[in-house]
Amino acid sequence: MILSLEDLKIKYKEYADVKGKVRREVAAGNLIPLMRGLYETDATVSGKYLAGHIYGPSYLSFDYALSVYSLIPEIVFNTFTSATFKKSKTKTYQNYFGTFIYKDVPESVYSLGVLIKEEGGYTYLIATPEKALCDKLYSLSPVNSIKGLRSLLFEDLRIDEGEFWKLNMDEICELAPLYKSTTVNTLVKLIRRK
Repeated sequence: MILSLEDLKIKYKEYADVKGKVRREVAAGNLIPLMRGLYETDATVSGKYLAGHIYGPSYLSFDYALSVYSLIPEIVFNTFTSATFKKSKTKTYQNYFGTFIYKDVPESVYSLGVLIKEEGGYTYLIATPEKALCDKLYSLSPVNSIKGLRSLLFEDLRIDEGEFWKLNMDEICELAPLYKSTTVNTLVKLIRRK
């Protein structure tokens, strides 16, 4: 369970030194710090449940989501990549549960193509596979040729071409113009050429 310092002040209100009690609970392993003022009580929980609480608003995307959907061959262990907006620079947090990386996407697409998942008493947000791919391409240097994009997708990123063509291409074509990204627009050209 995720608890803020305010939650802990209520929980330990009978203690004269609440911060001292929190320090003792951390030392005993009953509270695991996520960041300043935020704690988790379960040391075995997946970081995917924590990412949206550490920095937000945010949803899981980029390499983490592409791995979850088996679009890239790499299994991403203990690195949780998330999308944010209006933050202007990449933020990275490290704690017991892993590395949490937050990158901007345009505000115009932020709320689109995001799923709400509930598992084991936790709720988290994750991009659809189509949105995760667009977010990833948006974050890279511009590519304006179909040949260059094919090389980027299937060689550099090692996206499984069979899985790629199973994606909802209509969703990608609807999202693409909102990114105002050369690379994402080239993705639409590749799709339409097929």
